[in-house]
Parts: sequence; C-alpha cells; structure tokens
Amino acid sequence: MRTKPLAEAFAYGIDIGKSVFHVVAVNREGAVIQRAKFARDTLQSFFDLVPKALIGMEACPGSQWLARKLIGIGHDARIIPARFVKPYVRSNKTDTVDAAAIAEAVTRPTMRFVEARTVEQVDLQALHRIRDRLVGERTGLMNQGRTFCLEYGLAMRVGAGAFHVDIRRHLWAIWKMI
Repeated sequence: MRTKPLAEAFAYGIDIGKSVFHVVAVNREGAVIQRAKFARDTLQSFFDLVPKALIGMEACPGSQWLARKLIGIGHDARIIPARFVKPYVRSNKTDTVDAAAIAEAVTRPTMRFVEARTVEQVDLQALHRIRDRLVGERTGLMNQGRTFCLEYGLAMRVGAGAFHVDIRRHLWAIWKMI
C-alpha cells in the first residue's frame, strides 16, 4: 500500500463511494494533514494500520457495513446524517472536500450521530421496507384495477378484502355471460 497512516492524525473523514473511498485525516487542531483515495479492497488494510482513531462517515448505503468493520478492529466509527455534514463543506463539492467536511463534523462535541446497527437490525429494516413497498404496489394495482373496471361500469368497494370479493363477483358475472 502506497499511503501510510500518519501518527499525528486525530480523526478521519471518509466519503463513501461504490468502489472508491476518499479519506481525509485531521490533527487535533482540525487542520487537514492527509488526503488519500482507496479502492474498496484496500481501505480496510489502511485502517488496520491506523492507531485507534475517531472515524466519521455520512449516513448512506454502505455506511452501516463500513462502521461495523471499523468498530470490529477497534476504531470509534460514527455515522453522521448528511444534512449535518453539509454546513461544513467549505468550497465546491468534491469527494475530497466532502471527506474533509465529515472529518471536521465528527470532531464537534454537539454533533448528533446515527447508531451503527447490527446485521440483524439491518436485515429487519430491509424486510420492513420491502414489505411496505409490496403493500404500496398492491394498493396501486388494486386502484388501477378499480379504475379500469369503472370504464366498463363495474364499481368496486375500497379495501383489499372488498376488492377481492368484488373482482371475483364481476369476473363470475362476465364468465356466466360468455
């Protein structure tokens, strides 16, 4: 690995990407002392060499995974909601500037963080979100079916149970006419 961690680094900010991670290190005074870019497979080997440090990242897809990895090797990894990082961005938005803003934000004593979730918590959240989406899709399809049926003068009641009863009744009536 070309980039070695600096001993005087107090906190790190990570801008998470799909395959590239931008890392900025700051000292105790908040000055940027190191900027680096890592591929997904080399990021952990860098932080394996870093003495236990404060590491911040924005809440985004992948932040829970990365926080668990960093906490697992002994770092104090914290996830910051994106809206709390935005005020710390000093110039034009780039990945490195975002990482520097995250590094500054994570050192603030009044900053609020998102709790790093366990794998089980992430799985449960995923199940709930998928179910909510399925229920929403089902509702949309039933509403669309009601609308199409109204074009033929077939009215149906609101609600999933009423829809199932009414659609069967209408289909049975149509089938008997054939």
